[in-house]
Amino acid sequence: MTAPALYDCTVRHTRTTPLRHAFTYRTYQWFVDLDELPRDRLLASFRAADHFGDPARTIRANVEAYLARHGIDLAGGPIRLLTNARSFGYVFNPLSVYWCHRADGSLAAVIAEVHNTYGGRHCYLLHTDERGRAETAKAFYVSPFNDVSGEYRLTLPEPGGRLALTVALDRDGGRPFVASLRGRRRPATGLALLGAAVRHPFVTVAVAVRIRLQGIRLYLRGLPVVPRTEGPR
Repeated sequence: MTAPALYDCTVRHTRTTPLRHAFTYRTYQWFVDLDELPRDRLLASFRAADHFGDPARTIRANVEAYLARHGIDLAGGPIRLLTNARSFGYVFNPLSVYWCHRADGSLAAVIAEVHNTYGGRHCYLLHTDERGRAETAKAFYVSPFNDVSGEYRLTLPEPGGRLALTVALDRDGGRPFVASLRGRRRPATGLALLGAAVRHPFVTVAVAVRIRLQGIRLYLRGLPVVPRTEGPR
């Protein structure tokens, strides 16, 4: 599982209250071992500055420092990351997930790194069960139509041949929002990457544009905007 892989993905977002709104789009994501990152290229590069921590250090060093602050020592165990790569000099990652393993291969923790369109980022440290499930209080402003109240119910099993992640927001006995990511694995060969880039040109630009267009649609439908609270950067 250390070899870089691509996942051809389908993303679904469903909002149920105060109005119903859903959309689906296709994209691709990378699954990489932080000790075996692919070399930089125009269509894919992995930089510490695109994730949390000190941009002068490696992504792995920043993850280890974050875990150490929470009393977790991997003792050199593998860390695997599902994310968007920087492509044509741009990247936007609504969600990156790190599966952090001890030296014996057991899973020590999962980190869900969330970015919003205002330049903020936040990490949720999760201890998942055998099915990849965890719960955590929402603590970061993401959507202009949702405040930071509620609880996330996450299902984040480490991907294998298939990818199946779900994030649901529970609030006041209801479930106003659910997002899912489903995908199929393929080796990250040069030909596979070229094909993915042709099918999904300027992939992370498209993600950022879609988010804004869906926000405009919700606003025009009369959904009230919740004042922004600034999150960690």
